[in-house]
Amino acid sequence: MARPVGDDTILGMNTPRIALTLGDPAGIGPEIVAGAWARPEVHAWCRPIAVGPAEVLRRAVALRRTGAKVVVIDAPDEVAPSPDVIPCLSCGPADACAVNPGAIDARAGQAAYEAVVLAARLALQGRIDALVTAPLHKEALHLAGYPYPGHTEILADLCGTREFAMMLYLGPGEPLGSPAGLAVVHVTLHTALRRAIDELSEDEVLIKLRLADRFMTRVQGARPRIGVCALNPHGGEGGLFGDEERRIIRPAVERGLAEGMNILGPLPTDTLMVRARDGEFEAVVAMYHDQGHIALKLLGMHRAVNVTLGLPIVRTSVAHGTAFDLAWQGRAEIGSMLEAIRVAARLAFAGDGGRPSAAKP
Repeated sequence: MARPVGDDTILGMNTPRIALTLGDPAGIGPEIVAGAWARPEVHAWCRPIAVGPAEVLRRAVALRRTGAKVVVIDAPDEVAPSPDVIPCLSCGPADACAVNPGAIDARAGQAAYEAVVLAARLALQGRIDALVTAPLHKEALHLAGYPYPGHTEILADLCGTREFAMMLYLGPGEPLGSPAGLAVVHVTLHTALRRAIDELSEDEVLIKLRLADRFMTRVQGARPRIGVCALNPHGGEGGLFGDEERRIIRPAVERGLAEGMNILGPLPTDTLMVRARDGEFEAVVAMYHDQGHIALKLLGMHRAVNVTLGLPIVRTSVAHGTAFDLAWQGRAEIGSMLEAIRVAARLAFAGDGGRPSAAKP
């Protein structure tokens, strides 16, 4: 039986094996992986391996002054990880280490892409139990020849998944009133706002409602209360400010209610997020990227975790970008990376995506 994700039982020796991709070498990804690796709690949660250019990771270790030794491996179980030893599946261009900090560079985009593809394939093969991705840069990815909007779409393509969503998850704690935390799932994602409105559909809203319901049911062991954002100001004011609520969102909510979900909406987003913060909802379905991101990041920028829903594998990530303005200065915050690893370990421990994980309860 799946264990609720929030269960704090010590995982013990049979901890999940988790790949940490380095992301864009010009950004803060390598140094937040190096910084998190040095934390002993990471090794209590999981057996990590790094994926990306080994020389870039060595530079990041030197920057963080952790003293860890980066060991290049050919298979996930070849070398035992510890705070002092970083097994690394090295991949990417040979000259990835030559990319300048903060530069948009095709070599960096190639390195980030190869790392996430390698880690995802290992997860699909059952050789690792989850992957945690450091941020990539969309322009660098495109310069390398990969026309994806980001990690979410790459992974959905690799997994052959059509019904997926990006979710930001903030675990329990201040300022949230819910002991299960708060999940925000997005109907549209990495697209221009003009296009996002055109891409809204009743079916897509319902798909995201189902994904939010499934995830938070696993987190808390009971179906969540889901608040659904309106698209327009004041919920459209009866059609005065737009009719998407009546034509698209409300019919999807009614279908979700008929399936047994606990849903309220569409509701004006400015007050809905306050109600969610105060514990009235465990999940929120937002209509577009910034509608969900801004509110959740204000509530807990450095504790928020990006989780891809709908995949047959477990994938989490930090809730921030490459932060080129901070890259390779030793000042990058590692809190979101730590939380991403913790959540990935819990999801893998519970057995996500319909397949049992290596670490059973």
